[in-house]
Amino acid sequence: MSAGKLIIFSAPSGSGKTTLVHHLLRKAEPKLAFSISATSRAKRPNETDGKDYYFLPADEFRMRIENGDFLEWEEVYPDQYYGTLRSEIERIHAEGMHVMFDVDVVGGLNIKKQFGAQALAVFVKPPSIEELERRLRHRSTESEESLQKRVGKAAKELEFADQFDVILINDDLEIAKSEAEKLVRDFIK
Repeated sequence: MSAGKLIIFSAPSGSGKTTLVHHLLRKAEPKLAFSISATSRAKRPNETDGKDYYFLPADEFRMRIENGDFLEWEEVYPDQYYGTLRSEIERIHAEGMHVMFDVDVVGGLNIKKQFGAQALAVFVKPPSIEELERRLRHRSTESEESLQKRVGKAAKELEFADQFDVILINDDLEIAKSEAEKLVRDFIK
């Protein structure tokens, strides 16, 4: 089993992709390391710079885009960027690990295009838009306006699902966890 594969989990916000990614990262095998994304959005109270994200001011983010430091990036909302630094993949591969991504839908497809068969792109799909909205409300981290933006964005992102290698429906979390484990194990073998 050679290191150097990429596992991409993408989904609309609230689909459960981060929960699935954290579950997979806790497993001893295969050896997965989390690719920490960069963002220009404000840090939430429970987040740590360099662990959850690399938090960069929007000006620095734009400068690093111009320098070609990003594998992929997107301006999700005005002045709110998300992206993957090339140095993250290099860091993880140098450690002899496979890269695990938790990225938005556009970012996931961009990474898949660049790495082809070396990457597995998994789209985590909520059972419905209504369930997704319920999950986002349950988080209590969004204003009503922000929540409505996320639900609207999610509806658009669902249209990209069939461009991924696999669609994993997260209706029952325990079933989704075991399906995710099998997908990753089979891909890395």
